[in-house]
Amino acid sequence: MRYLPFLLLSRDGITCFQKNFPIIISRCDAMRCDGLLIHRIKLSLSSRSSATILELSIDNNNRTMSKRSAPIEEIVENDSRVVSSKLEPSGVPATAAPPLVGDDVEMGEFEDQFSDEFESDGEIIQMDGEEDEEDQDVDVDGQVGGQDEAYLQKNELPAQGLVENDQSTEQQQQLYLPHLSKPLGPDEVLEADPTVYEMLHNVNMPWPCLTLDIIPDRLGSERRNYPQSLLMTTATQASRKKENELICLKLSQLSKTLVKEENEEDDDEDEEDEDEDQDPIIEDEKIALKDTTNRLRVSPFASPESGEKLTAAMCENGEVNIFDLGPQFKAFETPGYQPPKAAKRPVHTIRNHGSVEGYALDWSPLHKSGSLLTGDCSGRVYLTQRHTSSWVTDKTAFSANNNKSIEDIQFSRTEATVFATSGCDGYIRIWDTRSKKHKPAISVQASKTDVNVISWNEKIGYLLASGDDSGTWGVWDLRQFSPSTAASTSPVAQYNFHKGAITSIAFNPLDDSIIAVASEDNTVTLWDLSVEADDEEIKQQAAETQELQEIPPQLLFVHWQKEVKDVKWHKQIPGCLVSTGTDGLNIWKTISV
Repeated sequence: MRYLPFLLLSRDGITCFQKNFPIIISRCDAMRCDGLLIHRIKLSLSSRSSATILELSIDNNNRTMSKRSAPIEEIVENDSRVVSSKLEPSGVPATAAPPLVGDDVEMGEFEDQFSDEFESDGEIIQMDGEEDEEDQDVDVDGQVGGQDEAYLQKNELPAQGLVENDQSTEQQQQLYLPHLSKPLGPDEVLEADPTVYEMLHNVNMPWPCLTLDIIPDRLGSERRNYPQSLLMTTATQASRKKENELICLKLSQLSKTLVKEENEEDDDEDEEDEDEDQDPIIEDEKIALKDTTNRLRVSPFASPESGEKLTAAMCENGEVNIFDLGPQFKAFETPGYQPPKAAKRPVHTIRNHGSVEGYALDWSPLHKSGSLLTGDCSGRVYLTQRHTSSWVTDKTAFSANNNKSIEDIQFSRTEATVFATSGCDGYIRIWDTRSKKHKPAISVQASKTDVNVISWNEKIGYLLASGDDSGTWGVWDLRQFSPSTAASTSPVAQYNFHKGAITSIAFNPLDDSIIAVASEDNTVTLWDLSVEADDEEIKQQAAETQELQEIPPQLLFVHWQKEVKDVKWHKQIPGCLVSTGTDGLNIWKTISV
């Protein structure tokens, strides 16, 4: 028996092959496709030894199928071989049935229990007397085999061309490296390789978000099982100021990225239904804002046990709003709970910056009551602290008196009164809040351009990372900082891998040697500073692969995201990062970290 799983149809007739036996579609009357159903198909067997014309009529409306043999004059009487249709599973085709005259003979209704589509397996074309496979290739005059061979030879070159095109397409898919690759053209796109991600999810936002931060939850630490869940907050950059929002998000059922092998078959229907039930779930609570938020930071003491989740938002209009997002996140855990209206208003607003906007914002990790530093574009830094139930901001600002913007600010992780700033003047400055002069204690020139971001290592208190406007980033040993040697101080590690300004930098809170760097070249890179360049394995890999010779051995991973602005590590999910760009939020975890 020979089954036809599918037929390629055209009104002018084309040749279809089922193994090595050609079947010619000589005519297709009133052809109309409805799913996989074809109304009338006229087939003829191309063979000099026998030629029987078989006509099938399939009615889509009443689900009936009939057949009619062609008039005897249309049959070439060269052989006694007959082609007929198998009517029932137990039926036997007739060997020399006379032609039917008159209307089509009804074959009875058939019902497809799985779908409305006509399954091609239900129609069988059987060749009488061909029990052996070898008979397919034998013809009385040698014509059928010759036709097959000629046809295959005729189509061999086009098929070869398709294979070569596929191979050339694969060769064109090259590794993208921001420091080596050319900028993407208008018709070029970058596609993530799912095999290198343990988890990768994208969340579309109503507006681009410049900043984000992660909220601690009560699900425990060192979470490695899937699906994952996390809490976070972000704020928008809307086209109109009154449309801006602070958004609290709960992202749950974040499944592991699964890569199916080519030869892997689908699982049972029950397993498929189970996977569908595990689609990611997004829950949100929103707070209306008056302006775009430049920087958003959550207090490190926003623990699930306390219920209080202090969050500061620095806006373009110069105001710094402090919210308690506890009620918003309580709504995610308590069905039916609605945050009160008072919870949608800030508990305190810092207006000391006037109308001067800023980007520098950080909470102290050592003051449990709440201590906040804010820096603006005029070079002023204000300290705000909570005393009992009220918030107090110092009237005198910390300033270097150069009117240069403070781009980022970080509290020391080990000393309660020490903080560092970076600015447009290219300097990293170390300050002490106890100073009555409100002047920097140490100033080190870190770059000849703007130093946009800094990050203090949470486990090694003397390491500080910085990234500048030229795409260069480095790590500094603060033990080398002193007023006498400030002019000659240099970073202990420095890289110019990125070709765009550094927009965010963050040490991994769970691994002191891992760092994430975001850049305007649309990438987030992960680095391992513990890797030594003279390692023998590294040298061998670089010698074998030419591309590796141009890549720093400390580079672990390159993640692409359009116009990425901020990136954060999740402290409770090892290796998990959340980044924001113009294409939304990315929640991802690589196989490298």
